[in-house]
Amino acid sequence: MLLHSPFRSFYLGRLVSMLGSAMTPVALAFAVLDASGDAGHLGIVLACQMVPHLALLLVGGAVGDRLPRRTVLVVAHLGAGLTQGLVALVLLTGNYRLWLVGALAFAGGALNAFTSPAQRSVVAELVAPADLQRANALLATTRSAVLVLGPTVAGLLVVVAGGGWAIAGDAAGFLAAAAFFARLPAAPAPAAPAPDRRPGLWRDIRDGWTVFVTIPWLWPVALAYFVINLVNTGPWQILGPALTGQRDGEAAWGVVLSLRAVGLLLMSAIMYRLVVRHPLRFGRLAGALGASSLIALGLGLDTYWLAAFAFLGGVGFAASGITWDTALQRHVDKAALARVSSIDDLLSFAAIPVGQVLVGPLAARWGGTTVALWCGIAFAVAALAPLAARPVRRLESATV
Repeated sequence: MLLHSPFRSFYLGRLVSMLGSAMTPVALAFAVLDASGDAGHLGIVLACQMVPHLALLLVGGAVGDRLPRRTVLVVAHLGAGLTQGLVALVLLTGNYRLWLVGALAFAGGALNAFTSPAQRSVVAELVAPADLQRANALLATTRSAVLVLGPTVAGLLVVVAGGGWAIAGDAAGFLAAAAFFARLPAAPAPAAPAPDRRPGLWRDIRDGWTVFVTIPWLWPVALAYFVINLVNTGPWQILGPALTGQRDGEAAWGVVLSLRAVGLLLMSAIMYRLVVRHPLRFGRLAGALGASSLIALGLGLDTYWLAAFAFLGGVGFAASGITWDTALQRHVDKAALARVSSIDDLLSFAAIPVGQVLVGPLAARWGGTTVALWCGIAFAVAALAPLAARPVRRLESATV
């Protein structure tokens, strides 16, 4: 059974961590707005989270390959629990200061840069290669379910008790996750050269980049994700509610997002059982479905059709993400997996704020529907383009 120890401990740690983190965006937004009365403060706090995350991701990947990943996860989650607890304390005691909350958000973002590469790479240590897709599907199913329920629970907590208590719940989740991760087996550090020949951290990062660019199926798909995040996240988050709200009202956007979440959840569950011989070929073809929601938005389809295509988009995102994580964990050397994962994360995450900044001026120049349509077309092209590379098409599920 997949949920045996030690993967069970990892899964429970991820579950409680995700439950808290799913509540935080809603709770933090209302807490900062209530405390400051200034939407600009919220933007600064969110930027304080994102900047160190991006800046330190490669360092986090190198550390994840240099030290035991259990240690990295425990320390990072303890630190995150402390920083979130302090944010909650500041808000609950009425001592809000922008510089203080911003500094704590900065520390939390820095810690997350060490968490994400270790989490993606440690799965390969905990389950057999044949079970990796099922493990990733289970994690994705849980994440989708939490993302459906988390904001609702956060909203209720904000109404009943205030945003500070919801953030305190996130802090407790991080601490509980650290306790579960401490039960993982004490595996040695993945890379352990002799002490007198151990390379420095910068050399570790350069070696990880060398691995990344020399795997012929890896970098084409990673670049595709860069383009997809560039043309999708900003337009969908910004143009989606604006265009849908103008035509069908604000409630319609909630329906669209709910159907998208259902698609994510359903496909994640299907991937637990589905046997895929060529994961990247399947993932790229399915991933192209993600473009359908932007294209529907650009074509000005009514809410029912937009929701249906958003459901297909959720299906595509789930299949694409699960097959991609599984391919990395099966076929990349475990000694370099955290560094490769961090480079992949950096490419994906760095594209998001660029797209968010550009979408407003582009929409003002050419119109929101036109921008959404062309972004959807670019999404589809980027999703399918890696299939031109034979190594992407031919990569099989069996380990090499």
